[in-house]
Amino acid sequence: MSRRTPAGDDLRRTVGDWLAYLRDIGVRELSATSDLPGRSAAPARAPTPATASTEAPAVPSGGELFTLTGPAADEPRDPVQRLREIREEIGDCTRCKLHAGRNHIVFGVGNPNARLMFVGEGPGADEDARGEPFVGRAGRKLDEMIRAIGLDREDVYIANVVKCRPPENRAPEPDEIGTCVPFLFAQIEAIRPRVLVALGAPAAKTLLGTRVGITQIRGTWGTFRGIPVMPTFHPAYLLRAYTPENRRKVWEDLKAARAKMDSPP
Repeated sequence: MSRRTPAGDDLRRTVGDWLAYLRDIGVRELSATSDLPGRSAAPARAPTPATASTEAPAVPSGGELFTLTGPAADEPRDPVQRLREIREEIGDCTRCKLHAGRNHIVFGVGNPNARLMFVGEGPGADEDARGEPFVGRAGRKLDEMIRAIGLDREDVYIANVVKCRPPENRAPEPDEIGTCVPFLFAQIEAIRPRVLVALGAPAAKTLLGTRVGITQIRGTWGTFRGIPVMPTFHPAYLLRAYTPENRRKVWEDLKAARAKMDSPP
């Protein structure tokens, strides 16, 4: 009789999640060469590279508002300590109008040594209540997306463009992004992931310095300070427009991000 092991249970759960996700997006048959979670395979299509600067032209730089201190270039990088310093720098922030209605600053969560980092736009009601990004319905969808590529939430890092909830879950405004985005940029510099996934238009526009809409740039690679960026639909949008076509597009984007993460430096 074969014995069940924790590793075997984890593998069964990962494969089960992956198969469930494939069924959800309408895949009914698999070939012998189908990409499995964790396989270092090239993405199914060759994306068109996006040329990008590091700051969105529609967003104020925010650099004149405050200065983030950090280690000198020749000092060893300790992401845990650096993230702690960034959080201390934020403090009980009142730099923009979003502070007036917040319950919690939603800093970020996950593995400080993550090879894959997800960036959303801003906290919602659930996130504001708990102080952690992506914990509501969209968060559960994101967890499902992460598991579908053979990872767990604890393997990645998750943050938002703004750290306080915009009223009525509206999109962050340019002045709010400009005030808050230096903290996100500092988080990215501290973690130095292999790949960034931009979830939704505000994240993609902020990281890629573009005004192009998410429907036009999703699935195409860009860069942020030398780090590959894959723009894709926000999980909240996926929940609203839960079509096989949209789910399939996100699945292709996630596979491409995982393949890039696993590729040689």
